[in-house]
Amino acid sequence: MIQLQHVSKAFGERQVLSDISASFYPGKVNMIIGASGSGKSVLMKLMVGLHAANSGQILYDGRDYATLEKADKVEVRREIGMLFQNSALFDSLTVEQNVLFPLQMFSGQSMAQMLERVNFCLERVGLKDANQRFPSEISGGMKKRVGIARAIVLNPKYLFCDEPNSGLDPLTSILIDELIKEITEEFNITTIVNTHDMNSVMEIGDQISFIYKGKKAWEGSKSDILSTDVQELNDFVFATTFLKDFRHRRNTGK
Repeated sequence: MIQLQHVSKAFGERQVLSDISASFYPGKVNMIIGASGSGKSVLMKLMVGLHAANSGQILYDGRDYATLEKADKVEVRREIGMLFQNSALFDSLTVEQNVLFPLQMFSGQSMAQMLERVNFCLERVGLKDANQRFPSEISGGMKKRVGIARAIVLNPKYLFCDEPNSGLDPLTSILIDELIKEITEEFNITTIVNTHDMNSVMEIGDQISFIYKGKKAWEGSKSDILSTDVQELNDFVFATTFLKDFRHRRNTGK
């Protein structure tokens, strides 16, 4: 479980996030949605330790990350898996080597043990025979699955996904969504997804937090979205759905 308590962040004179409190639960896909520039990406960077909050607390199962000793911070970082927007694979490494990388950095296991874990994770994401292929030899959807395998190889308690469907076709997006949902429930991970894809929200979102101009403007389930009276959220949902439909019709000629 991750808890945010009155978290604020500014860069110089620019206030990006103000007084945000929220709880993200294990075994659930917790989604952060909002328009570009709303502050949702900065919020995720605060939670993974890439930025420090100016005020407030970020608690990992009760542990205040900002006050931990260096060794304890390393331990929390080891419990975090990250799926990047562009997959962030090493082009010069094979699929197997990409997934192996975190284990070599943090696990202290033997090579045989590490390879067994790598093979388990690749099989779990449907890439059983892709070990020796390079990122340039696989599709965008396969790269995302390699990214997921690498993100879960250390058996994380917390999984962060930054726009996981970015650049994917609709069918592949559905497959990635289903995989994230399955892994979250199977391993009881606290999964946090940063997205503006309303299809993903309505398909796999268990809890949704809507960020508007640096503040949490709404929180609820995907069914609650359909009956919300928060105008900013309604505007966001309508604009996102309309734009996606427009792009689809433009690309297909329908």
